[in-house]
Amino acid sequence: MHETKIKRGSIPCLRSELNLALTLHGGQSFRWTDCDDGYKGIFDGCIWTLSQNETHLLYTVQGQLKSSVHYDDILSEYLRLSISLKEHYKKWAEVDTHFQKNLDESNAVRILKQDVVETLFSFICSSNNNISRISNMVEKLCLLFGQKICSIEDREYYDFPTIEALKEKSVESILKREKFGYRAAYIAKTAERLSALGGKKWLLNLQKENNVSYQTAREQLMTLPGIGLKVADCICLMSLGHLDAIPVDTHIFQIAQAKYLPHLRKQKTVTPKIHAEVSNYLGELWGPLAGWAQAIVFSAKINIKNQPKLIEKRKRKSENENLVQTKVPKAK
Repeated sequence: MHETKIKRGSIPCLRSELNLALTLHGGQSFRWTDCDDGYKGIFDGCIWTLSQNETHLLYTVQGQLKSSVHYDDILSEYLRLSISLKEHYKKWAEVDTHFQKNLDESNAVRILKQDVVETLFSFICSSNNNISRISNMVEKLCLLFGQKICSIEDREYYDFPTIEALKEKSVESILKREKFGYRAAYIAKTAERLSALGGKKWLLNLQKENNVSYQTAREQLMTLPGIGLKVADCICLMSLGHLDAIPVDTHIFQIAQAKYLPHLRKQKTVTPKIHAEVSNYLGELWGPLAGWAQAIVFSAKINIKNQPKLIEKRKRKSENENLVQTKVPKAK
């Protein structure tokens, strides 16, 4: 095992352009956890610790680092920092009066530019699941089938497994034993199918930068086991550069019913036809970065829903801090 190296750095980035908590814990990536120094996660074969102040994004990166690699650029690309949220807020608000109500700097969600293999298999795990369970499943995939990156403070860190590792014959039975349920077969069969198609290269050929349309990319992804409309949209948006892709989940459907397409209010479920109607309407309204606008509107809805819990959590934290402060002098 090579020596674990460490590098620290900072990138100019205003809080109004990035809310780390919402971006890293909002259901895009499932490998970020809270830590004393901010948020710790794994991407690009390294372990990253991120935090921020009013003007800068601060990072520590660990692993088998190379002197030839510009880690500022890797992190900037991962968070798509070259795209100004402020400029797009203005554009979206001009065409959508409802969006104006979501113009809150605390909702500065960024669409991550993620590895397509990790994104694809992570979202196969997302079917009928919550973020906590998906995160546990993704971590199990890495521990069971991924390559070890390094050890830090007695903890071992693993990369996301390759397609070849996931197509092994024993994978399905191991994942069933680990309580992946029906997703076990989807993961194994999709890995096998991808390997036959050309592996990661086949997936990368679906990127927008290769002049492949969003519709074509989505159709191709949906030929794989376990990938329906919403999962295909998530993969397109978060790892293939199709920032116009709009994953229509329950929350976005409810927003569309309430604010944009009132004739859908009597509908109970998102059928393929309704998915297409919602996606097409919002896509035309919000434009080339419609998927990003969707993420901000989604975040605003979740924030409002969770606001009482956050207030209560902060209140308890404050009370605990006061309790500690009153107890400390007595201990002397």
